[in-house]
Amino acid sequence: MPLLDSLIRRAWSAGASDLHLEPGLPPALRVRGELQVIGEPVGAQELLAAARAVASGDLWAGFLEQRSLDLSRTIAGVRCRLNIFETQRGVALAVRLLTGFAATLETLNLHPSLGDLVERSHGLVLISGPTGSGKSTTMAALVQEINRHEARHIITIEQPIEHALKPIKSFIRQREVGRHTPSFEQALLDSLREDPDVLVVGEMRRPETIRLTLDAAETGHLVLTTAHSGSTTEALQRVVAAFPPEQQASVCAQLAECLVAVVCQKLSYRPDLGIRVPVLEILRGSDAVRAIIRGNNLSRLSSAITTGGADDMWTFERYQRWLDGRTRFYTPPQRPAAPTADEPEAAPLPPTPRKRVSHQPSAPQAAAATPPAPSADGVIELGGGDEDLASILAELDRG
Repeated sequence: MPLLDSLIRRAWSAGASDLHLEPGLPPALRVRGELQVIGEPVGAQELLAAARAVASGDLWAGFLEQRSLDLSRTIAGVRCRLNIFETQRGVALAVRLLTGFAATLETLNLHPSLGDLVERSHGLVLISGPTGSGKSTTMAALVQEINRHEARHIITIEQPIEHALKPIKSFIRQREVGRHTPSFEQALLDSLREDPDVLVVGEMRRPETIRLTLDAAETGHLVLTTAHSGSTTEALQRVVAAFPPEQQASVCAQLAECLVAVVCQKLSYRPDLGIRVPVLEILRGSDAVRAIIRGNNLSRLSSAITTGGADDMWTFERYQRWLDGRTRFYTPPQRPAAPTADEPEAAPLPPTPRKRVSHQPSAPQAAAATPPAPSADGVIELGGGDEDLASILAELDRG
């Protein structure tokens, strides 16, 4: 796959999150959320050959039938998620370059209180956001939080597998739809006979998948899944709207019973740090929220988040104020060149004890005038910040 190898190495070195290939057009990279066109147009036959090289055998037969295919591969040493599809010009590819570092709450610069979401033994945690907002990576960080601290049986059902998880304390099985199981529905039915503690469902798309996911969350399993939405309220509205009107009352009752939290995220570029940082809205399953969901009054959830600071709920604005006051940020390693296939994968981070932290946002502060230099462990120190935030971070450091 010389074409893909070359382009993925170039995309990796440029710090791109995505690579788009269309017959007759130059390759396009998405860097910090912006598209950049590079090089010369790519021929249709070249792209067809590249697609067949990564999706041979039964996978190619499935593509010819469906005219689209999702899969994951390591190409030029970079873990990638690929979507192969047909357009007016021929066979095209959309390639997501996955993070080259361990996804944890710390490395993603997420609020440490998110660790509370996976301490529950059962219930539903829904991670939502627009396409390309890092939902799957945040979900992987939550799974890693369990893996680093608890001995649980984790089964992931994904299409495709994006983050290869190495067991630390937990026992982890990963299944790819289309490769290890014919469908999300079959994998969910199978999982109930496989003694899981935690189920990770890549995405709830069809009503039957949603129903089985809710059933699993309601019957003693912790379930993590994702959905596309612009807010936590919209995420739940889309779940309910997937069912006909006569079934929506029962779906709302299930949601009210099993909901742990809904997290909606978007990415915000920080020019002072040179990285994109998740900005979150967090809805937790408080008694008031459960009552709203049970009555299918979902439009009232936004006001519940606004007034729910005492229950560790966050509006986007409140979370942004916390980010503005934060003084320590992790920056991923620079990408001077793509890794080689022979290089060993990065060792997982060692287990660390959880610390209870204050969830109240700090006062905003001005961004640093020039990008500060990261320390050896990739952490950037910013000056300023209020005393409460400083004490929180000092407590984390002592742990």
